[in-house]
Amino acid sequence: MGCSTVGVVVLVTGVARHLGARFAAEIRRRPGVDLVVGVDVQPPRLPPEEPEGPAAPYRFHQLDLRRPAVARVIAEHRVDTVVHLSVSATGLGSTNRSAVKESNVIGTMQLLGACQKAPGVRRLVVKSTTGVYGSAPRDPAVFSERMQPKDQPGGGFAKDAAEVEGYVRGFARRRPDVAVTVLRFANIVGPGADTPLSEYFALPVLPTVLGYDPRLQFVHEDDAVAVLCRAAGEPEPGTVNTGTFNVAGEGVLLLSQCARRLGRPMLPLLLPAVSWMAVLARQTRLVDVSPEQLRLLTHGRVVDTTRLRETFGYRPLFGTPEAFADFAAAQRPGLLPPERLAAVTDRMTALLGREGTSDLPSAPTRPRPRS
Repeated sequence: MGCSTVGVVVLVTGVARHLGARFAAEIRRRPGVDLVVGVDVQPPRLPPEEPEGPAAPYRFHQLDLRRPAVARVIAEHRVDTVVHLSVSATGLGSTNRSAVKESNVIGTMQLLGACQKAPGVRRLVVKSTTGVYGSAPRDPAVFSERMQPKDQPGGGFAKDAAEVEGYVRGFARRRPDVAVTVLRFANIVGPGADTPLSEYFALPVLPTVLGYDPRLQFVHEDDAVAVLCRAAGEPEPGTVNTGTFNVAGEGVLLLSQCARRLGRPMLPLLLPAVSWMAVLARQTRLVDVSPEQLRLLTHGRVVDTTRLRETFGYRPLFGTPEAFADFAAAQRPGLLPPERLAAVTDRMTALLGREGTSDLPSAPTRPRPRS
């Protein structure tokens, strides 16, 4: 996880969330960092983690990125490195979709405007998502950074992220002297994960779409922090840390494999029924299963990480199966032990096969990527 930082003052947005708090604590340990400034719309729920050993001082400013106050903070502390982590699928203190969109898009526009006017800013790192590729039945087996989605995101977090990336590209053209990095993270998991997908996997029974078993990718929160640290610093010899990079652990898991590892039984339903349940869950605030997440749980999504390994110079310590295993170990036990659930599934599959259901037409599947 080693990295050196080009700037001596690092501004981190989104520090009230788990990933932002972890990154802020980690970057304070880096040689050459004189100050870390955290900003968010509300204070963190827990006191900031104090690093062991020597660490740069930390300052927190409670502010809304949609307001111009962030420009004052950048100027006051003479910030030279900005790490933007507050683009998120959910809002802090508000579940209203329009408020979340404003925070993501308008907040990013205000931040970029402040950075553009600050001559001292030399590096910008933006957290994005592989959700910008969408999830559709006609998708390629694997997305690379240069590919465009078959169907543009029509709304939700994926559309917010796509708009944010567009504004970041405009900023890079206006400020060519700033090193800009966009990191498209797969679903981040780990013991402290606080994402909508982790809420879905915490359900005692997992509703799924009948006839589909999507391929999923994950990145461990430790790897996410390490990649952010590397992007916030000078590139190591022979590597480049500017540009756009997919970030995911190697390998894939099927949704059914995830369920078995959690000990959660699946409840296959027709798509309209799952959609209705998702709307009901959002209205009752049981779990936030957005339409884009429902598409992911139907069609899946896999991205190519060659540029992350060969250009950026980072190979995740956790593959997708290992990252999910660490996440699963921190969850409450499921209704069925994973070993028993796997045995029941195998027996049911064998029984259905003997009765000839294997001759029935099945949903088309895409070829799996080579490992």
